[in-house]
Amino acid sequence: MKIRNGYLHLIKTALEDFKRNKVRTALTSLGIMIGVLSVVLLIALGLGLKNYIEGQFESMGANLILILPGGGFTGEGGGGFGGAAIVGGVSFDEKDVNSLKRISEIDYVVPVFMKATTIEGAREKKFGYIMGINDDGFKLMNIEPEFGELFTKSDIQASSKVGVLGNVIATNLFSTTSNAVGKTVRFENQRFKVIGVAKKKGDQEMDGAIFIPYKTTYGGLNPDKTFWSIYLGVKSDDMVSIAKTKAENALLDRYDEDDFAVTEQAELLNTINQIFSIINSVLIAIGSISLLVGGIGIMNIMFATVTERTKEVGIRRAVGATQNDILKQFLTESVLLSLFGGALGLILAILIILIVRIFFPVSLNLLAVLISLVVSSAIGIFFGVFPARRAAKLPPIEAIRYE
Repeated sequence: MKIRNGYLHLIKTALEDFKRNKVRTALTSLGIMIGVLSVVLLIALGLGLKNYIEGQFESMGANLILILPGGGFTGEGGGGFGGAAIVGGVSFDEKDVNSLKRISEIDYVVPVFMKATTIEGAREKKFGYIMGINDDGFKLMNIEPEFGELFTKSDIQASSKVGVLGNVIATNLFSTTSNAVGKTVRFENQRFKVIGVAKKKGDQEMDGAIFIPYKTTYGGLNPDKTFWSIYLGVKSDDMVSIAKTKAENALLDRYDEDDFAVTEQAELLNTINQIFSIINSVLIAIGSISLLVGGIGIMNIMFATVTERTKEVGIRRAVGATQNDILKQFLTESVLLSLFGGALGLILAILIILIVRIFFPVSLNLLAVLISLVVSSAIGIFFGVFPARRAAKLPPIEAIRYE
């Protein structure tokens, strides 16, 4: 009957063979499962890192312009501030800040002094960052107090030795964030009173920093009275391009074009997208190696299966099965093994992603899921063709006599 040669019969026959050889089936599918798991997880982690970095920039508002020394971001390291990613160029000073404040389209001008150091509490010492900013810096970077208060213009003018601790370093130094307010911290042979603790931002540098009035850094911390960057907050989206051009012109009065970079947040995000598209391609290529290895494993097992079932093939040929029937039978088994491994790998990847998402913004990419399933099926077909053809071409008489 035709139904016996139909796909349902082929699938049923393949499943029956899998039940007889459960261990072999599991081991054969394991390679594909690991390959699919690797591809989906690597893409999810790449997208998660992209989402994390984009989130840090977007948390500063859409109208952000960064003025950086030299060529700006090199693409290496750095969190929300990117301090470790700046190379070469000039150091900015108060004159630059005052000239930028005269640009009508700009709402906030935030000079940023940054230095890595060891910050000491009552009993603990922790690595952290000194961030010298003005009061507008809190507005521009959406920093809000969890406990205590933020410093004000009067603190800046008086060069007060007060500071606002990032959430993580406050916890590390004083066990809880509420305990930190009113305490004294020490760094670079200076003492500062903690007047507030910022809400958690999810950025390593900002959560691990102490924010102090930028004029307080003048002296032992910053004897040259310079800044490594200046952040600008523009009044509205449609003024960003104009503000950027005016900022460049203002700085060109003092510096050469190669001494600094004026960058819009949109340009940074576009650069990030380009970088991560390349990274994702590399990650897919790495994960595909596992899929290739899994495919070779399927081919090896199917060759062994053909040898093991040579007599069965001969009997089937003797009772009327064609070469095409034998080819379909072994090819179906190969594809089902691949799909089974691919489905297991996908389910396991989804479970891992759901757990990791609690701590990090990983993202499940639908395209990656479809590609993984299509590729696992294609691998089953490609690597299953060779052993299936070998089985189909066995002479019936020799196959029956095979021991």
